[in-house]
Amino acid sequence: MHPRIYVGTAGMSVWFSPDGGDRWERPYSESGLYMESRVWALSAHPGEPDSVYAGTDRGIYRWSEKERRWTHLPSELDRLEVWSLAQEAHDPAVIWAGTGPAALYRSSDAGKTWTRVPVEFAERCVFVIHPRVTSLLLDPAEPGTMWVGVELDGVRRTRDGGRTWEACHEGLFTPDIHGLSLTRHGSRKLFATTNKGLFVSEDDGDSWTHQVLDSPWQYTRVAQERADQTGTLFLTNGDGPPGSTGRILKSRDNGKSWENAGVTGFNSTPWCVATNPADPNLIVTVSNLGQIYRSTDGGETWTKLKRELGEIRSILWRPV
Repeated sequence: MHPRIYVGTAGMSVWFSPDGGDRWERPYSESGLYMESRVWALSAHPGEPDSVYAGTDRGIYRWSEKERRWTHLPSELDRLEVWSLAQEAHDPAVIWAGTGPAALYRSSDAGKTWTRVPVEFAERCVFVIHPRVTSLLLDPAEPGTMWVGVELDGVRRTRDGGRTWEACHEGLFTPDIHGLSLTRHGSRKLFATTNKGLFVSEDDGDSWTHQVLDSPWQYTRVAQERADQTGTLFLTNGDGPPGSTGRILKSRDNGKSWENAGVTGFNSTPWCVATNPADPNLIVTVSNLGQIYRSTDGGETWTKLKRELGEIRSILWRPV
């Protein structure tokens, strides 16, 4: 098993590491993706081992490992920024895309054609002017159930595959949603990361509880369960966007309590966490301003990698 890491940046396209983070490369524009693209989102699926999808400021691109080439998937999304991507667990050809300005699209043919999903979002907001869909959360155990997080317009939920939607705002006193995730340990538990901290729901988003962190800051970007699904979670926490420092918090009890994971030296708020069931002990996290940290023991200890990139927006790793 060779862990291959993919990092999407805001202005430096996608960088690849073929060996878990020691060596890095960036394909030139001749590979099909302009090498100074802004890449907001990445998605890969174990049922489609040759492909990685990238959501960019110019639509969606698909990477082929075999051909080592990006292919543009032309659609009306080309005029939008694609901020989030997710593939259905049971069918990798079914792809959801969230955009800025905020809209939601669905493809059932691996990105060849797209349909706009009938869900309404605010047209304007403070800070980012036009809201954007920053998180798409599909429950692999319950097809048709999905949550959408919007910066700055709260959370929406569907239980029928996107035909109807409802707002999930009770107790969520900020509309600035950065990330959504879930765990299943007896029952479903949702986590929402925001500009004002971590929110938790144990009733599918009908209501949310603010979980105050023992930290100098409440700003959070993502809560991610380790891929072995044993209730170990990692939470990125810092002093703002992009910020000047931050920390990774770790929970060993499905988010009931948090401790400092011991990662030091962040130059900005930590932004993303990548984990994969192929090796749950390999975890990669990044700061917003380009630092990359790796753990090979499930998050007990961390090493800062030599490579630093520009502004990082998305990351994933998978076996190739």
